[in-house]
Amino acid sequence: MACSQNNVLLTKSTAGLYIRRYGGCIRSIQTFVTMKVLVFLALVGAAFAAVDDKVVGGYECPRNSVPYQVSLNAGYHFCGGSLISSLWVVSAAHCYKSRIQVRLGEHNIAVNEGTEQWIDGVKMIKHPQYNSYNLDNDIMLIKLSRPASLNNYVKTISLPSRCPVADEPCMVSGWGNTSANGSLFPDRLQCLRQPIIDDRICKNAYPHLLTENMLCSGFMQGGASSCQGDSGGPLVCNGQLQGVVSWGYDCAMKGHPSVYARVCRYNSWISSVMRNN
Repeated sequence: MACSQNNVLLTKSTAGLYIRRYGGCIRSIQTFVTMKVLVFLALVGAAFAAVDDKVVGGYECPRNSVPYQVSLNAGYHFCGGSLISSLWVVSAAHCYKSRIQVRLGEHNIAVNEGTEQWIDGVKMIKHPQYNSYNLDNDIMLIKLSRPASLNNYVKTISLPSRCPVADEPCMVSGWGNTSANGSLFPDRLQCLRQPIIDDRICKNAYPHLLTENMLCSGFMQGGASSCQGDSGGPLVCNGQLQGVVSWGYDCAMKGHPSVYARVCRYNSWISSVMRNN
């Protein structure tokens, strides 16, 4: 049965994945709860590439080199985020939980390295226009119960003073899943450098799915990408938080880069929430 490009339905599976159905065909849209970088090997006559579960293009971040990166914890690490002031963290709206502990100053989340600060979130504020169906406005603010102590291991990242431009170099980070079945998580923070994708190319890659509040970053040729990188984690370009890890098709798929919430669209909302709370 041929896939219809117009028959689109998003549902949430028990695995937490969003499934896109094109007529009789099913593809998964994954909310990026973990991060891995995969290489796809072409198979003659195959409809889809096979996965080689190696890290390609990514690397272990130098220890505490991403001091704005936080881990969201609910008895386990489940999402990432970015510290934007001593009291506020930016993450993805689909990472919302009623109780969240924010862990700052982390590198190896499996051991106590002496640089960590664990602070409870007291307010989790999703964007009022967040749409869980298409992940539009996939952004959330978390207020900490007390100010973080800023030091060499815990620092803030600047909000964008402008929107990013095509081919601008960026870095995404997170504690990534290294197993296709979602069971193996690296303890140490992983980084991947990748460019901003032109908006027109991004929209062509995801017809009828992209909104003006989303941007693409990654590699159109496939072979390497941030894949299931911690949802809510940072995409930083030239020292500014330009993206929040949101969703994407299967990892490293040619023609389908990763999708992020476009932070430059939310400066006013972020300022308003911080001012009024």
